[in-house]
Amino acid sequence: MFIITPAPEPEPDVGQSAERTLLRPQLRLAYMESDVLMSDPELKPQSDSGVSGVSECVLLCHCCYDVLVNPTTLTCGHTFCRHCLAQWWESSRRTECPECREPWQGFPKVNILLRDAVEELHGADVRRRLKEIQDDDRISLLLLAFQRFGDEQANHKSSTGRAERFCFGVFFTLCCVMVMFLMLLMYRWSSGGIHHEDLISKPISRWTVDDVTLWMEQLGAWTSQYRETFLREQVNGRLLNLLSDDELFGGPFHMENPSHRRAILQEIHRIQTLGVKPPHDLWEYKVVNEGKSLFLVYALKDSPRLTLLLLYLFDYDASFLPLIHTCCSSPSEQNGPTEWVWPSQWQWVWFVVKWLIVPYQLIAAFACDRLSVHYWTSRIVVLNAVLLSLREGHAVWRGWTPGVLRMLPQHVVAHVWKMGIQGVFFMFLWPLLPQCVWNGLFYWGLYCSPAYHTHTILKQLLRHTHTHQA
Repeated sequence: MFIITPAPEPEPDVGQSAERTLLRPQLRLAYMESDVLMSDPELKPQSDSGVSGVSECVLLCHCCYDVLVNPTTLTCGHTFCRHCLAQWWESSRRTECPECREPWQGFPKVNILLRDAVEELHGADVRRRLKEIQDDDRISLLLLAFQRFGDEQANHKSSTGRAERFCFGVFFTLCCVMVMFLMLLMYRWSSGGIHHEDLISKPISRWTVDDVTLWMEQLGAWTSQYRETFLREQVNGRLLNLLSDDELFGGPFHMENPSHRRAILQEIHRIQTLGVKPPHDLWEYKVVNEGKSLFLVYALKDSPRLTLLLLYLFDYDASFLPLIHTCCSSPSEQNGPTEWVWPSQWQWVWFVVKWLIVPYQLIAAFACDRLSVHYWTSRIVVLNAVLLSLREGHAVWRGWTPGVLRMLPQHVVAHVWKMGIQGVFFMFLWPLLPQCVWNGLFYWGLYCSPAYHTHTILKQLLRHTHTHQA
């Protein structure tokens, strides 16, 4: 076994330090030519030890071109003096290699093996440079700031991990609650606690007295004063189909409010036109419009403005007209049931303002109007609308820059194109997949979306907090 012993070095003096400063350009050239010198045996420098001549060119910092002091190796493989790396970080404020510009991972540490080797080979130069660094207050403070930056990065990484675990725990808990609530609803449906298919599939001529009473309950609370009379007179579907305005005004019904008579006759006319009762609540609407209900659950969540525009263009009477009269009702409609006619100018202005600024508020207002029909489902829809409004507001606040505003038309076109592709894909898969798959997607999007949006908002808030603290 051979042991290489470095050649003894002469004691440093003041002239040697000045000479080394003057020779730094020559050292840079020697460093670039070191590979050529070592590749050709004839050009290889001759020395007694065989080590000191090579180490003079190899063990140099790529920034100051002097002997390495506290050598710090980055993930890309390049090595620099630690104070040189700190000066680069202070001037550029970038965590990347000064030579190849590759970002480093984590926080760089001193290469202990290389440090010991440099101190063994060039102990005098290392001691000289360490004394110069210690005497320079600016470099000492810079090294402290650099180390403090590394400690903050480590703390931020650990706190970010804890925050992500917390957000995942919240998301998992909310999903479990939503799944349990969904299982409870499915149990009630299977046990007969909820009926929503009877009247929408039965012709009015086959309605019983109980069916007429249920139909009046679904019209609203204002019918409570007339239900006992209809029940006492044993009004079934055939008798209901024959009622006129005069009969409702006279005995035995004595319905003196003209808006009430007009509302009942209007509903009877709609039933005669359709042949069955039109959908009254969400579940009846889902039974009649399976595909449309699934589309609205996801489309209103991802693109409310475009979806409401499509409802206005292609489903005005059945969906858009009830929505605008519910969310932007006129003073006459607030006093009692009236016939849905063309909205007034005030209603259009108010609807367009909400559609542009807070489209999810329209969905929440429509759900609030159905609280008496869907107690828990309406509240979940309102919660989901609030969370989506917060996400949209946060996105607008973070993206309010000139660059993002210039790219806004391109983003709108890309979003419309994405929605069109998803719609075509949905229409292609609709006849291929079984109905149970679509029902699962419908209930998941309706009841589990608040858990996902809560998780996303918490992650964004925690990320913004850590970034602000850093």
